[in-house]
Amino acid sequence: MPEVSPSAGERTGESASGEPEAIKAIPVRHPGRWVATVIVLILLAILVQSFFTNPNFHWDVVFQYFVHESVLTGLVHTIELTVISMAIGIVGGVILAVMRLSSNPVLSSISWLYIWFFRGTPLLVQLLFWGFIGALYKTISIGIPFGGPQFASFQTQDFISVFTAAILGLALNEAAYMAEIVRAGIMAVNEGQMRAAQSLGMSQFLAMRRIVLPQAMRVIIPPMGNETISMLKNTSLVSVIGFSDLLYASQLIYSRTYQTIPLLITASLWYLIVTSVLTIGQFYVERHFARGSSRELPPTPLQRIRRLLFTQHFVPTITSSTQAVPVPKGGRR
Repeated sequence: MPEVSPSAGERTGESASGEPEAIKAIPVRHPGRWVATVIVLILLAILVQSFFTNPNFHWDVVFQYFVHESVLTGLVHTIELTVISMAIGIVGGVILAVMRLSSNPVLSSISWLYIWFFRGTPLLVQLLFWGFIGALYKTISIGIPFGGPQFASFQTQDFISVFTAAILGLALNEAAYMAEIVRAGIMAVNEGQMRAAQSLGMSQFLAMRRIVLPQAMRVIIPPMGNETISMLKNTSLVSVIGFSDLLYASQLIYSRTYQTIPLLITASLWYLIVTSVLTIGQFYVERHFARGSSRELPPTPLQRIRRLLFTQHFVPTITSSTQAVPVPKGGRR
């Protein structure tokens, strides 16, 4: 039987009417992904099952103390420490970064020494130092230095309370890290921005505040958000100097009830809740300062839901000619 060769139209993918036929795109199969997904889901199911079936977790005790008065008081103290320490750390970091970039060698050297010392010693050691500062300086005097008259004198233990020591330890340490973050953000801005502002008659301080720092915020905000979340967790270290934060409040309870694991789970749940709120806030702050950049902004959760509900989904097709390829709404060709 003679073999029938394909016609020219069949070879070029054209129909009898001359219209180009659509080519069905077959997606590449990835069996390894499905195997990995199944393994991960099985491990996750085992983990979830152990959470709810292991009686040693004592979930009844966890939720019993979840809204306990002492736990909520410790949570409030933790948030206060985070807010105050971060505010002081950000202001101090900006000042140190400007000093580090200054052409004055004295200011630049002092800033470098500060950053070197507070980043080079552990935060726990710094907290212990401020907690026992009274052993080094018995009194704090206000007056003319180098043997001059004194106008007022205070006992160090009365002047620097446990709360003040916690603030000093956290804030001064954070200022060193924020200084490097702010310095990186300032250096990411083109130097011509400062020169252009000064050519318009702006002082260096005004140009830094109105021109350079607003543009540097795109670089500063992401690591600043990470530092805020780290600060929230680092407040748990103040329990070593006896300040009643969230962890210390939980420790006081399980020292009486001997329910160590449930109380640690209670504290961990509160840390997770507050860090989740901070993460959401960081997302929207980043979007605010990223406006006007060349990179497309990531969609918000509400925008994702709208696209999922109201966008028409269909299988894309590829034609053999220059015919327009259908794409989802809002996508790129």
